[in-house]
Amino acid sequence: MVRTVSLVVMGFLMAPWLLAVPVEADEKLKGIACRSVHLAYAAAESDAFYNEVTVGRSAVGTYFAVCGWDKGYFGIQELGNGKKLAIFSVWDSNQNNPKAVADDLRVKLLHKDENVRIGRFGGEGTGGQSFFDYDWKIGATYRFLGTARIDGRRTEYAGYFHAPEEKDWRHLITFSTLTEGKNLRGYYSFVEDFKRDKASTTKAREAHFGNGWIRTINGVWRPLTQARFTADKNPATNVNAAVDGDHFVLATGGETANIGTKLNDVMSRPAPGSQAAPTGLPGFLGKDSK
Repeated sequence: MVRTVSLVVMGFLMAPWLLAVPVEADEKLKGIACRSVHLAYAAAESDAFYNEVTVGRSAVGTYFAVCGWDKGYFGIQELGNGKKLAIFSVWDSNQNNPKAVADDLRVKLLHKDENVRIGRFGGEGTGGQSFFDYDWKIGATYRFLGTARIDGRRTEYAGYFHAPEEKDWRHLITFSTLTEGKNLRGYYSFVEDFKRDKASTTKAREAHFGNGWIRTINGVWRPLTQARFTADKNPATNVNAAVDGDHFVLATGGETANIGTKLNDVMSRPAPGSQAAPTGLPGFLGKDSK
């Protein structure tokens, strides 16, 4: 993936990678990789982004990004060797050599869980990334929370993860990066095949993303009830999106057929009724989070 430009979808700034450059790179992935598929959520700037994922089908070399925004993303992966983990990444530049970024311009580590590994990445922009080894399961629902706190020219982005077998949330990581004082914006989720070995195109991937919320900078929780179905420039047609109850579904690869939502169309899920905020969040988010 090449993260070099930005895209405005439904009036909000999307992450740079959602429009890949050069286009020819994605087009050449036909027959080599499954097409990357995305959900673009329309919502105001916020200081917290909550979302859930339930993976229906996976394959080695798959990334299910659950909470993405214009400066980073947070989700789960199945690696090429079958190992599984949670990953949280934040960008600090649009060029590709991580060593070329001056120290004072780099992502800075402020917190990490004792079981989290960290490092720098390049080749798709540069930045900091963290890894939490976790053997997530097909059919189980996992909860993700990203938060933002502005500190001068920088913003502190934190990632929290909750597994169904655990009582408490796990604060995996907090990174600080230069933003000129911006919070969270440009929200998205995606499913990506990064195995890219031709055989990976024969494997279907599917995930349900649901119960998404953002907390506006005024402290009001808003549900994410609309999402636009988008994809990269790989011309493969075996992709799909749909609404299933209160969840959005993304699928790509294998026998997938586009029998649901058409590319670039907007889907709507039911509003959560009288519910004013997601439940069971970390206590520091206030009384409505408990």
